[in-house]
Amino acid sequence: MKQLWILLLCSGISFASIENVNSFEADFTQSVTDDKNTTLNYSGHIIASKPQNAVWTYKKPIEKDIYINQYSVTIVEPEIEQVIIRQIESNFDFFMMIKNAKKTGENIYVANYKESKFTILTENNLIKSISYKDEFENDVKIVFKNQQQNIEIDSEVFTAKYPLEFDIIRD
Repeated sequence: MKQLWILLLCSGISFASIENVNSFEADFTQSVTDDKNTTLNYSGHIIASKPQNAVWTYKKPIEKDIYINQYSVTIVEPEIEQVIIRQIESNFDFFMMIKNAKKTGENIYVANYKESKFTILTENNLIKSISYKDEFENDVKIVFKNQQQNIEIDSEVFTAKYPLEFDIIRD
């Protein structure tokens, strides 16, 4: 679950003056490297907006949609025709956390949340990447491209969509 919040956190940072981010959209690649130096690579698309809404659409290596709002996460896995709905803590405002990230160097910001430290690199006033260690001590790096920020986003994109015949698991 923490990983999903971390992904949500990462979705919102995109501008050199990151305190003014209200929405974000981009393609992403994500690599997760364990202590044996084995790396898993993912790619997809992210859309996020205030207050705490995001949709991560994973395209590779498998298709999966993750819908996140202030109170729940809905994971839609078409390949296994399954939907998982989980309640989450509601006291984490990732846009506020982004606003409070500290600039530590040219194009480098650091944000702390709970026990995690996120390193945010920007280029040409847009986020280039976010790196952190996850709860399993894996090194995670998310690289964004085709970024857009502070654009109008239809709130309907944050409503989970899936066929009614999928199995639904409430956790």
